Amino acid sequence: LKNRLPAWESLASIKLRLLKISPLVELRVSCKSLLDRDTLNKSDPCVMLMVQNQGQWTELDRTEVIKSNLNPVFAKVLMLDYYFEEVQKLRFEVYDIHGTHSIGTRDDDFLGGVECTLGQIVAQKKMVKPLLLKYGKYAGKSTITIHAEEISGNNGYVKLSFCAKKLDDKDLFSKSDPFLEIYRINDDGTEQLVHRTEVIKNNLNPVWEPFKVSLISLCSCDDERKLKCLVWDYDSRGKHDFIGEFYTNFKEMQADTCGRVSETHPPFFILQLHRVYSFLDYIMGGCQIHFTVAIDFTASNGDPRNSCSLHYINPYQPNEYLKALIAVGEICQDYDSDKRFSALGFGARIPPNYEVKDRFLYTLYRFTCEKNKIQGVVEAYQNCLPKIQLYGPTNVAPIINRIAKLAAGKEPIKDASLYHILLILTDGVVTDMADTREAIVRASYQPMSIIIVGVGNADFTDMQILDGDDGVLRSPKGEPVLRDIVQFVPFRDFKTASPAALAKCVLAEVPKQVVEYFSHKAIPPINPVLNSNPNSIANTPE
Repeated sequence: LKNRLPAWESLASIKLRLLKISPLVELRVSCKSLLDRDTLNKSDPCVMLMVQNQGQWTELDRTEVIKSNLNPVFAKVLMLDYYFEEVQKLRFEVYDIHGTHSIGTRDDDFLGGVECTLGQIVAQKKMVKPLLLKYGKYAGKSTITIHAEEISGNNGYVKLSFCAKKLDDKDLFSKSDPFLEIYRINDDGTEQLVHRTEVIKNNLNPVWEPFKVSLISLCSCDDERKLKCLVWDYDSRGKHDFIGEFYTNFKEMQADTCGRVSETHPPFFILQLHRVYSFLDYIMGGCQIHFTVAIDFTASNGDPRNSCSLHYINPYQPNEYLKALIAVGEICQDYDSDKRFSALGFGARIPPNYEVKDRFLYTLYRFTCEKNKIQGVVEAYQNCLPKIQLYGPTNVAPIINRIAKLAAGKEPIKDASLYHILLILTDGVVTDMADTREAIVRASYQPMSIIIVGVGNADFTDMQILDGDDGVLRSPKGEPVLRDIVQFVPFRDFKTASPAALAKCVLAEVPKQVVEYFSHKAIPPINPVLNSNPNSIANTPE
């Protein structure tokens, strides 16, 4: 290769450690077309990651400062814990930094910001957003790009140390000030910055500090994935001089390392890695979560026009049905790309004849969501109340069967592209308990989970049988569920708690249920990040 480095060594300090850790997400950030706030030079940008906790924004982490650059690609990885059952609100703020570390307080130091949720980022895997100034004004054509990658125990990490010899001297009055950049070549040919080393001043034979990087970040757990390595001569104005480049992969790096082992660097051996996919593997691989809500419109709820009714629309405070719907729906909407949800009702007389006929075809009243996101379902619910007559009975088996049939599809499920969550909101014990048990057993074979929230003050003791936490749910004929897919909670247990507490309780089991279904079917993520080569990872004893 032209300008290939004349000599290169990857030191024998590669270590792989398989760790069991809680779900972590790596965020890598880059920006384009930032505003130029400086008079003599370009802006020196830094991105600050803020998290919202109890309505207050606090700084979690920040990137490094990149000097004189309006299109920065930040090397520092921002890491944070991931919880599917919570709305994790994030804010990214870009500042022009003056001095060494301080964030400016003047308005002209602020280059733009964007708010989103962690769920939105992991669902898209790569999110590009325009930067906004105060009062929602666009920051010119500035954009921020956020890449998300999961770090799990099965991915592990490697510790790498690099050095170079006899580099070209790009400076007139001193030696080069080299630093190294490593890029991963993605399947679509794009390049993703993996690591940028520190700058070593005035040195043509640099030895850079060792660094740790996850295998998913380095090579997507594919030891033959191409890596591009570049060495630059640092320039404080951002106009770095190119010294040289070379291509390699993790497999070559291991082989090179093995050729230079010593007593202080023990030999490596090859492990066969059996990957257990995680919930984030499926979500970031493209699996969509389709959310359906089914609402109880039986007469036991009370006349919606009466303030004592569970369906009463209070202009100042949402009723229990709306509180539960919003708490769960706001989580699920981040994982459905079109943000359009199915909204069903049961137990009502429906127009135009207001008759209760067949319990499936006619007691199910589908109301239309004209708007997307959960607000569309809320408005559809409110608009439907004056048009129906509350009646009965409380039969939920038809709804479970309907969603299970939808989840099964017309053809055998071959990929992990879609998973269903059915939220049932009811004010009493179901009247078709036997049929409901049978429906749940059938549904446990499909890609779906069921959440039942009991609204009001009824005795829900008999509903606990549907939640398999205390034992295995069985059909009336004794057939057990394939997997536990039902979570039941009475809303009154969360009346004084925040909506997030309810969502956290009812959604906490969903990630496990998603993994259990696709694992049972031996279905990998649509875009798995594991190489099919069984000898893909190297390990060294501690």
